[in-house]
Amino acid sequence: MINRRTFLKAAGAGLVGAAFGGTEPTPGVRRKLAVVTTLWNYHSHAWHMAERFLGGYPREGRWHRPSLDVVSAYVDQTPENDLSRTRSKEFGFKIYPTVAQALRSGGEKLAVDAVLLIGEHGNYPVNEIGQKQYPRYELFKQIVEVFRQDGRTTPVFSDKHLSWKWEWAKEMTDTSRSMGFPFLAGSSLPVTWRMPSIDMPYGADVEEVLCVAFGAVDIYDFHALETIQCMAERRRGGETGVVAMQALRGPAVWEAMQAGSWAAGGWDPKLFEACLSRSQTLAQPETFSHRYPTAAQMREWVKQPVAYRFEYADGLKATMLMMNGLLEDFTFAARLAGQSQLISTLFHLPPNPNVVYSAALMSKVEEMFMTGKAPYPVERTLLTSGLVAAGLLSLASGQKRIETPHLSVRYRSPQESQFWRS
Repeated sequence: MINRRTFLKAAGAGLVGAAFGGTEPTPGVRRKLAVVTTLWNYHSHAWHMAERFLGGYPREGRWHRPSLDVVSAYVDQTPENDLSRTRSKEFGFKIYPTVAQALRSGGEKLAVDAVLLIGEHGNYPVNEIGQKQYPRYELFKQIVEVFRQDGRTTPVFSDKHLSWKWEWAKEMTDTSRSMGFPFLAGSSLPVTWRMPSIDMPYGADVEEVLCVAFGAVDIYDFHALETIQCMAERRRGGETGVVAMQALRGPAVWEAMQAGSWAAGGWDPKLFEACLSRSQTLAQPETFSHRYPTAAQMREWVKQPVAYRFEYADGLKATMLMMNGLLEDFTFAARLAGQSQLISTLFHLPPNPNVVYSAALMSKVEEMFMTGKAPYPVERTLLTSGLVAAGLLSLASGQKRIETPHLSVRYRSPQESQFWRS
């Protein structure tokens, strides 16, 4: 039997989990999946994601049924509207009182081939800068401890940003690298459909990018940042990290918009116009359906705008705008060096109840579970996790510009586009 010292030595060399990683599934043999989640009720992320592995999902005009079976689950909170017990009875998996028992299916050794970690929704404390302290890191640590004790690893997917605390998010990615197990995280926005169906040209020289979105900070700002990052990371030289962040709220956002350029303290108004021109939910005054809103109308409809202005180490400038009341979708625009024509697109989110954008994300997760290779680097979500924390810290610090030397995250994205096209 492999002992702890031998296992850690092998992990450091990237050898642990090699029997799983990169292998093709044996015909007729289904793999086993454990779900570790904070909450499982209607519209929760467990409902969005874990249930794709129970009932399948639509894909390219057919109903796809993954070659994995949910065999066990750990559910941290079970309020009256909990669905996990109902799903357990319907689909035949067992819910265990601890993460370790779920991963071992009640036995003595790791008994699953993949772990779906969903740390979103539930009753958890909120800290002084507005971060909800979901126990993603704590649950991840319990998963990893099973790996260490049992001398085997499996691929792990972690939903949304890795942790509210930068040091913990960094530790999670470092642990996956040192122990050699495939690790993926993040939002569905980078992989959902786009209208038009375009990507950032690989290796492009990008000067400025902007995303206009909606929702609350510490929740939807993450999705908007992943929208930006999945495009920005494709630029010439790859990802270089972010050196500074300034977050604005309320009147300061309108002042920045009036500034008329990044250099003057705002952003390129042409990028903003391109984003609104892609929106399918752009607000209108009564009886109208196709007017570009005036500045006065925007101020009337958007009660509490939020902007994150951040600078990459290679000089790229980025702005994320949360404009509740102006639109209810995610739009992106970019200016490339030497080109007069902007690129812009809508990141399309199909509505309830099917919310097929979560199926797009789970298709990438399933790909990793079955091949042992993450389709894109987890460092994307490491960086966006840090950006969310930096934005909230800036807001809590009087909307001051803060230096972010710790966000020197470098990586290269795959050249192949990862979003759904059909």
